[in-house]
Amino acid sequence: MCSIMGYFGSELSREDFEVGFDRTISRGPDETRLIDFTEENADNNSNNDFAGYMGFHRLAIMGLTEEGMQPFRRGNRWCVCNGEIYGFRTIKKHLIERGYSFSSDSDCEILLPMYEIYGTNMFTLLDAEFAMVLYDGESGSVIAARDPFGIRPLYYGYDHNKGIVFASEPKNLVGLVDRIMPFPPGHFYKDGVFTSYRNIARVRNMMHDDVETACKQIRTKLIRGVEKRMDSDVPLGFLLSGGLDSSLVCAISAKLTDKPIRTFAIGMDKDAIDLKYAREAADYMGADHTEVIISRDDVIEALPHVIEILGTWDITTIRASIGMYLVCKYIHENTDIKVLMTGEISDELFGYKYTDFAPSPEEFQKESEKRVRELHMYDVLRADRCISVNSLEARVPFGDLDFASYVMALDPRVKMNTYGKGKYLLRHAFEGDWLPEEILMREKAAFSDAVGHSMVDDLKEYAESYYTDEEFEAGVKKYSYRPPFTKESLLYREIFEKYYPGQAEMIIDYWMPNKNWEGCDVNDPSARYLSNYGDSGK
Repeated sequence: MCSIMGYFGSELSREDFEVGFDRTISRGPDETRLIDFTEENADNNSNNDFAGYMGFHRLAIMGLTEEGMQPFRRGNRWCVCNGEIYGFRTIKKHLIERGYSFSSDSDCEILLPMYEIYGTNMFTLLDAEFAMVLYDGESGSVIAARDPFGIRPLYYGYDHNKGIVFASEPKNLVGLVDRIMPFPPGHFYKDGVFTSYRNIARVRNMMHDDVETACKQIRTKLIRGVEKRMDSDVPLGFLLSGGLDSSLVCAISAKLTDKPIRTFAIGMDKDAIDLKYAREAADYMGADHTEVIISRDDVIEALPHVIEILGTWDITTIRASIGMYLVCKYIHENTDIKVLMTGEISDELFGYKYTDFAPSPEEFQKESEKRVRELHMYDVLRADRCISVNSLEARVPFGDLDFASYVMALDPRVKMNTYGKGKYLLRHAFEGDWLPEEILMREKAAFSDAVGHSMVDDLKEYAESYYTDEEFEAGVKKYSYRPPFTKESLLYREIFEKYYPGQAEMIIDYWMPNKNWEGCDVNDPSARYLSNYGDSGK
């Protein structure tokens, strides 16, 4: 990961900009550079009175030399990007043929030449996970953009004189703007206007492939998505929960390399559901495997910091982040790994435990589209913050645009669980020698529960002891927007407000099963409370 920030206005001082920007230096601890446009104009004897700043904290992943440092500049244009541009070497070759030259091996150096040729149409051409800010000094235009899933974070807000600030995380903007807003995924901003360039959730032409054809496509496209993301100039690691999604990413990766991959699993010191499955999967693929064991005290101690780094009050996200944060912290402190492969986004595409209750294919598809649109506020947010705060980069193969577009476009009739097994298409696609049958066909366990049922119970018990019933009733009344409804949710909200006062609307709602569906009207987001959870937690 890297951290980017750009301000375009005259109210904000350089000192205040730097204070906000340095709150995310852990995203890019290798090097920092800041451009002051007022100074740039003076140095170049420019008549341009444009004011503002552009900053970059670097985590060097591709193109490790000094020449790969950002902001990149071509003439009177500047750009910062936190991202990975897949297939950039092919694009770079075409640009060289058109007369462009490059000084680094950084994938992001191609962006300014692409902008010069294609303008804002460039965003439809990118196969990438990215967030970027660009200043075009030739036209005076300010441009920003974010990938279709929102895998890379970007937030924005306005100062009192309508100057705009963009930043990688909301913590950069606290105290600088009145309202912090997530930059909409799949959009670009230009001179005050947001435009959608790709809506990954919207399906224009439904695919009606039969099961076997669909599974062949799923296998081919996911393998390609993993292969793209193994391109790195620094060591890779793999988060392995023992569930289907992370196990498949690891299994594919293990077949694509000639040396053992390095896998990491985390569990409570008691009842860690997934540790044994992670070990079984790792042994099967010959991985160099590490187990990280945590205790109740570790969980409670980490809670405030996890909410601070997340910038959310959502119950599901916070629960699932504690284990992820702690395993990433271990990796950062004990290894040379800088890039982590993860299994996020599969659930939104293929279904959760609760989508077994979808009353129709149309409702299944509608729910999938909703979850994909909102993903940047939940699982994607969790993975980004837990990984980046530990100076690591996340790569998400299930978020590959070609793969995800195909799965979203599949007729929901073949994606629904009519097979007696959730995510059947994904499982069937990788039958063979990819994973042990027990792992491939294992029922899903919620990640926060799978770290250990006791972890969620410990958090609930801690919250119960933190408030009396009277304090809980009074506390809930303080919040009109998405008010807490349990002592646990009140605790999370109050910690959130300490770090992000008045910014609760950054998150649209609690992540919960669709309560409009029969069987899903529960008051706890854990899949444990659904009637079909069955053997998932065993």
